[in-house]
Amino acid sequence: MSDDLDPTAASGFSVAALRAFSAFVDDELTEAERLTLGARLTVDRRAANLVARYRAQRAALRVLFADPGAQASVSCVVLHTRVNRWHRTAFAISALAAGATLAGLAGVISSPVAPPSAQTAFAEQADVAYVVYAPERRHPVEVTAAREGALVDWLSKRLNRPLSVPSLRDYGYALLGGRLLPGADGPAAQFMYENGAGARLTLYVSPASQRETAIRVLREGDRRTFSWANDQIGYALSGQMAEGQLRKIAVDVCSELGGHPEPWR
Repeated sequence: MSDDLDPTAASGFSVAALRAFSAFVDDELTEAERLTLGARLTVDRRAANLVARYRAQRAALRVLFADPGAQASVSCVVLHTRVNRWHRTAFAISALAAGATLAGLAGVISSPVAPPSAQTAFAEQADVAYVVYAPERRHPVEVTAAREGALVDWLSKRLNRPLSVPSLRDYGYALLGGRLLPGADGPAAQFMYENGAGARLTLYVSPASQRETAIRVLREGDRRTFSWANDQIGYALSGQMAEGQLRKIAVDVCSELGGHPEPWR
């Protein structure tokens, strides 16, 4: 097989890596494997983009089954029949080969033509973390909202910054909990919110070198991330909703966290 036709060569990932990404999407890894790979995905944008493509492909496969009963079992029928390494590898390679069209659905391909600014790079890290963890159903957070006080204390100590968790209840979103993540310049925190329909928003937080910055928006497919800095803490709110609505929430979050959003309301 030539490199032009070999998805492993085209992707730059080994067969073992493609297999692991597929298992991550199917929630077939052990807890230790899942945590290790999840940490990698938060700092490896190419790998996170590929995982997002796999998720989009799985969703597209489910859509092909019009019967509700078939949809409920399609994961078992189509994806979980890979009972050995060859089957898993075949799925990973074929999914990557067929991903060009479906990747457009996921909106995860980006080719920056210039080095990103520090704020753009920060927003991209937040977007990757959203891509990795927002779809999780079994393990969306490390510490649940039931232990909010302990969560905030723990993350404040790890980031060496006093953190607080803004309320989004006025917008119909309740706090699920949060987790500690590796950031480009040190530890980062992610707080996750969910509404009654299951839609999720994440607030990504990390120490920042700048004392304050204006809001900026990062657009990736149907995802939006609004980022800013206040008192040398960087914040990024990510979600899949109308840009104007997410901006409104970001303005309120910035204000609640002690920022000054008036210039960009």
